[in-house]
Amino acid sequence: MDDLADSIQRYLDHLARKRMLSPHTVEGYRRDLLLLQQFCEQKQLQHHTEIQPHHIRVLIAERHRKGGKSKTLQRLLASIRGLFNFLIQHGKADANPAQGVRPPKGERKLPHTLDVDQMNQLLNIDDSDPLVVRDLAILELFYSSGLRLSELLNLKLKDYDQTESSVRVLGKGKKERLVPVGSKAEQAIQIWLDLRDQFTPIDDTLFVSKQGKPLHPSTIQKRFRQWGIKQGIDRNVHPHLLRHSFASHMLESSGDLRSVQELLGHADISTTQIYTHLDFQHLAKVYDQAHPRAKKKDES
Repeated sequence: MDDLADSIQRYLDHLARKRMLSPHTVEGYRRDLLLLQQFCEQKQLQHHTEIQPHHIRVLIAERHRKGGKSKTLQRLLASIRGLFNFLIQHGKADANPAQGVRPPKGERKLPHTLDVDQMNQLLNIDDSDPLVVRDLAILELFYSSGLRLSELLNLKLKDYDQTESSVRVLGKGKKERLVPVGSKAEQAIQIWLDLRDQFTPIDDTLFVSKQGKPLHPSTIQKRFRQWGIKQGIDRNVHPHLLRHSFASHMLESSGDLRSVQELLGHADISTTQIYTHLDFQHLAKVYDQAHPRAKKKDES
């Protein structure tokens, strides 16, 4: 019989090859399942069939005592559940010992956002330098369309449709979505496209470095920090801050939680609720207005 390490490796291979998860995501699963493996070695559990629910509870309790946050422990449990669901599907296990185990509740931290005035202040850039033009186009597109950093960096020229004012994005889990592009972002992107060939791009990546190569994530993060300081923004400016701000402003203006979920590419609407720091009253109002069986009958 295969030992636990072999079972974990087969599962990781499945995530990478069959489910085509990103290397970064697979590495997160690897780190979590290594904690399970080390725990089982300490408890002299050699095979996954020996692991029982009380073992998982002890593991979670130990990680909590060592300072593990609720979100981190939730992810650990999700990784273990995923492993055992995989083993059950392949006839290697009869039950999932992590099913029903819950981590300690943690405090929800609301995401930081910039308000509309701060966003206008950040984007008030007027410079003809090609690198500045590129940076403004990137900033505008992040705020216009709520993209993730990885999504923006992977954009190709063909993904941007000027006629339809949209951009085709490949998100998490290789899921594709079409996102509108606002007029300000369109203008900034067009100015960039007129200058892009000056950098002699090596491929069809939409945004490239001065050397014509695809941009590295750290380059974008560094440039954003610099622009935040230069434009007098009183907090660290980073790509996710613009995504948060996009989501928050869209929701405040429209009250349409489902549409914002689709724009962000969230699989679960509860993620959107957290992302946009909805309070219950706002959520209840959207529900009352939208759900056909929530609307009150007119009094006669």
